[in-house]
Amino acid sequence: MTALGGPRAAIQARPTAAVLDVVIPVYNEEVDLGPCVRRLHAHLSAHFPYPFQITIADNASVDDTLKVADGLAGELPGVEVLHLDAKGRGRALSAAWSASSAPVLAYMDVDLSTDLAALLPLVAPLISGHSDLAIGTRLARTSRVVRGAKREVISRAYNLLLRGALAARFSDAQCGFKAIRADVAAELLPLVRDTGWFFDTELLVLAQRAGLRIHEVPVDWVDDPDSRVDIVATALADLRGVGRLGRALLTGALPLADLRAQLGRAPLTGPRARRGPALPGQVPVGLPRQLVRFAAVGVASTLAYLLLFVATRGVLGAQPANLLALLVTALANTAANRRLTFGISGRRHAARHHAQGLLAFALGLALTSGALAALHTVSAVPARPVELAVLVVANLAATVLRFVLLRLGMHHRRT
Repeated sequence: MTALGGPRAAIQARPTAAVLDVVIPVYNEEVDLGPCVRRLHAHLSAHFPYPFQITIADNASVDDTLKVADGLAGELPGVEVLHLDAKGRGRALSAAWSASSAPVLAYMDVDLSTDLAALLPLVAPLISGHSDLAIGTRLARTSRVVRGAKREVISRAYNLLLRGALAARFSDAQCGFKAIRADVAAELLPLVRDTGWFFDTELLVLAQRAGLRIHEVPVDWVDDPDSRVDIVATALADLRGVGRLGRALLTGALPLADLRAQLGRAPLTGPRARRGPALPGQVPVGLPRQLVRFAAVGVASTLAYLLLFVATRGVLGAQPANLLALLVTALANTAANRRLTFGISGRRHAARHHAQGLLAFALGLALTSGALAALHTVSAVPARPVELAVLVVANLAATVLRFVLLRLGMHHRRT
């Protein structure tokens, strides 16, 4: 067993000839750990054609999880244990991946909700060198998923928010079934700040912005009814992570150009590239295409707004919660529309565009606050569904105004 006293403490790389290192981050999983690791080990032994290693990353468990993990390491060849004194799934993954000598690194949740038949398709493009990262997706048409309606709505709303606020092009950020090449991980991990559940999203957004290839595998997935994840706390932490990462991307705080150069993913240049059509990140100025993009961003923004409002309504009250939810989503909405709808990148005129976005925010605040005030005049304590319905209608009116203002301010000619 290897013990770590801190999140990024340096340890000796484990001598192994493994091609794949599957990390299982655990916290207080003494009951499920044994059966799940034995099942994973049996599957890899029977169906995986390369040497493998399983690393149990115990992050500060207070039950007998570490004792069970040590027993498995003594029982099963290729199973190792890494212990950290601090909690955090992202912290555990970063430490385990940094310590591994395998060329391909993966992780999966201890409940093995994902069908293990997808493991080889997940890592094969990484072993061949064609792709840089790989993720399992529960949102593909061919995926088969069993989970409750609440988790389904939250997952889809979160991924829509990522598409709107961070221009994410991957479909499922939260599926606990991912892999990465070790040389790519060595470049990306030092830039990932989150040590909890947002770790996956941050890693994927950085990889996408660095021009890396992200391979997606449809998976069969069955929800674990005994999940210990605090949905509300995790959602709020993810929203804070989206805001932090969005600011870093907007201000140019991340060395993405250097990262592209280091990883050999700089944009192609040459006569054909100069004569060719617009790059994928550029959006034609045609109104129909802009409306479709704007609508997609608007849906994501509205879902994020409603989630924030519901999460803070009981603590702050209706009007302050409305103000906070509008302000956060307005900043993310402007950044997303600037890039996706109107095809504008870089920092040129960014301040002016955000000022226009804040003007649209002020109009939206006036509309929604006025609608709330009118509703509360009619009924002192309106039903929550009625309150949300009024806010949705007011937000739709504010959305029309936002599009007109942003299109007038950001209209540009494509060279």
